[in-house]
Amino acid sequence: MDLARIRADFPILRQRVHGKPLVYLDNAASVQKPKAVIDAIGECYGGYYANIHRGVHLLSERSTSAYEGAREKVRAFLNAASVQEIIFTRNATESINLVASSFGSQRIGAGDEIVITGMEHHSNIVPWQLLCERSGATLKVVPFTDAGELILEEYERLLDSGRVKLVAFVHLSNALGTINPVKTLIELAHARGIPVLVDGAQSVPHLAVDVRELDCEFYAFSSHKIYGPSGVGVLYGKKALLEAMPPYQGGGDMIQMVTFEKTEYADLPNKFEAGTPNIAGVIGLGAALDWLNAIGLDAVAAHEHDLLEYATPRLNEIPGLKIMGTARDKAALAAFTMQGIHPHDIGTILDREGVAIRAGHHCAQPVMQRYGVPATARASFAVYNTRDEVDALVAALWKVKELFE
Repeated sequence: MDLARIRADFPILRQRVHGKPLVYLDNAASVQKPKAVIDAIGECYGGYYANIHRGVHLLSERSTSAYEGAREKVRAFLNAASVQEIIFTRNATESINLVASSFGSQRIGAGDEIVITGMEHHSNIVPWQLLCERSGATLKVVPFTDAGELILEEYERLLDSGRVKLVAFVHLSNALGTINPVKTLIELAHARGIPVLVDGAQSVPHLAVDVRELDCEFYAFSSHKIYGPSGVGVLYGKKALLEAMPPYQGGGDMIQMVTFEKTEYADLPNKFEAGTPNIAGVIGLGAALDWLNAIGLDAVAAHEHDLLEYATPRLNEIPGLKIMGTARDKAALAAFTMQGIHPHDIGTILDREGVAIRAGHHCAQPVMQRYGVPATARASFAVYNTRDEVDALVAALWKVKELFE
């Protein structure tokens, strides 16, 4: 890849932080936005913005066309069978809550079980806990090894209870970098007639996803992690399931006809998109997918894997530094602790060197509890990062160590 050309697409990367060139390694939280996305949003607001679907004037028609065009781009990106299977939400969190509230209210009751894993983001834990509180169901958790790999024997044991009505798991762990064997996990659940939701918030920027090949019932992700704007999420759902599910919210654009006695709901996907959506944000997501497709996810994955392979041994050379998550199948993310140094101190010192990382529990407190730590420092890579930036990270961590000796 032409990294210089790719980096030139990101205006924010040209700045200096505390007098040092910005090294942005907080990509698992949110990636930066290429100029194509910024321009698409500006063009929408400056050139043709209007509310969608309802207007017959030119601006509304142009906005509707761009908005629905972005839906087709998402469908193609995931290889979904129909645009009716693509629901726009605010983020992956809302997508999961939609399934928990709508699908869950229909299918899950007292005595039933929901299976998740021990490496989930809070967004794939709390909605199921709330559903269990409402329904009387029980949440079951698949453990993982010290390396950060799921224990498949325990997964199968939980599935064999005969009471499991849904499985929900993360495709790629934001706290460990583990890439889970999603195809195998789905097949094991389907062999027992159990539907599956996959949290793909971390995976879509790094891995090609084909929902028909995976055969999952639901797949959720957020725009802001895939070079698009914040405030937009996607829920893929199999059409037959979405058609059978009740609406998540009520209001404008999700209706066919309303009287005081009864409401008839709109067809998919509108049934699950109540109210005026983030029109420019969805259009920005479409631009982000165009930009990413032009590079190619295979090229992105190869570049990021190279960064991980380069960074891991260099990080391991620092005395007292311990990487959390050493799965055999792992994405370009390194979460670590340094003996005797709090992760927040690591993050603060690195910031003074121009290096932006994440320090904390990463909305995955059960993972921290599994390793017996309050938090970790996390460096996460994206397509625009370089080996020179890995060198800057390592040099800054050596400074951290020197300051605390």
